[in-house]
Amino acid sequence: MIRARLRRHRRDGEPGREAEEYIEIDPGQLRGIFSVPQWLRDVGLTAWLLVGVAVFLVGAVWLLSLTQVIVVPVITAGIVAAVASPLVAWLRSHGVPRGFGAALLMVGIILLGIGVVLVIVGGITGETSAVTAQLSDAKDTVSGWLTDLGVDPAKAEDAKQHASSGVSDSVSALLDGVIGGLSRLSSIVFFLAMTALSLFFLLKDGPQIRAWAEGHLGLPMPVAQTITQRVLGSLRGYFLGVTIVAAFNAVVVTIGALILGVPLIGTIAAVTFLGAYIPYIGAWGAGAFAVLIALGGAGTDAAGGMIVVQLLANGILQQLVQPLAMGAALGIHPLAVLVVTIAGGAMFGTIGLVLAAPLTSAAVRISADLARARAEAEPAPRDPDPHVAAAQA
Repeated sequence: MIRARLRRHRRDGEPGREAEEYIEIDPGQLRGIFSVPQWLRDVGLTAWLLVGVAVFLVGAVWLLSLTQVIVVPVITAGIVAAVASPLVAWLRSHGVPRGFGAALLMVGIILLGIGVVLVIVGGITGETSAVTAQLSDAKDTVSGWLTDLGVDPAKAEDAKQHASSGVSDSVSALLDGVIGGLSRLSSIVFFLAMTALSLFFLLKDGPQIRAWAEGHLGLPMPVAQTITQRVLGSLRGYFLGVTIVAAFNAVVVTIGALILGVPLIGTIAAVTFLGAYIPYIGAWGAGAFAVLIALGGAGTDAAGGMIVVQLLANGILQQLVQPLAMGAALGIHPLAVLVVTIAGGAMFGTIGLVLAAPLTSAAVRISADLARARAEAEPAPRDPDPHVAAAQA
């Protein structure tokens, strides 16, 4: 108890005299008078948590950027292993040892990659003169378009000369990168070697690595298992859907190129298929490549037809196939996919561009799973006793 002294002026006919009076105050009665409102406390705590998360992310990105020589191959191998590990499990269920199955699958992936590279590089390098001539025809066609649109012929010719210089430089740079490239060959070989080595161990020892990671998350085991299962499920569902969409786009573009008589059909199909794995940017980049080849090799009519084919493949038809291919793999709105993909690419480059959507989907699903688990764990409110309710009424 706190004793407080109060002085009061008497008004009983005795001027100049004051009466002193003591009262007792319970300290609990002062609680909350000068305290910060609870909503402000919550806002401050949330703000500091966000600052801590931001600092952690900045530090993690900085550390990863310093070690990207080894981090990027491991992440690449992790993505491939997450998608391909069910095949190893299937081989294991049919009596194939896990190590041998991992080696078989890795060899198959390497052979597939070599085949795709040979199709693309062989198609370009095998028709170097044809590609150069096609690009030269394309710049002549563009120059004619500019003249038809009312552009001064001198300016159109100047634009043509700049385009010629740019075409020569681009073709030379492309061929140097494909044929020469010896100065960067060592880094490419190191990347591929580290990716292959990491992929083998992730495929072979995936269950043990996952169990170790779940045990070191600092969370209850059911929660840790839910997190890893959702992440793996989102990655597999996302890339399975992307593969289906990529194959569909490649088939549509290949059929369109055959009908239009466009050269380098195999190369265009391979570039279209691979471009679909880079969200938004890759598909339209592959489309621009196909339109440019069609413009130079088959004329303006074929280029216009290829534009229509690309719009169908990457637009209307894809919107019909993509929901079926993706199914419930993501569970987030397409606008959210677009926003997080661009944000991930801006912050983390190609890795962020590829992983932003599946990781966001995994986070949303993990949050929903944890909320559902909390709701199931809370005791349900009991119905009041009807006799007690009647008595109270």
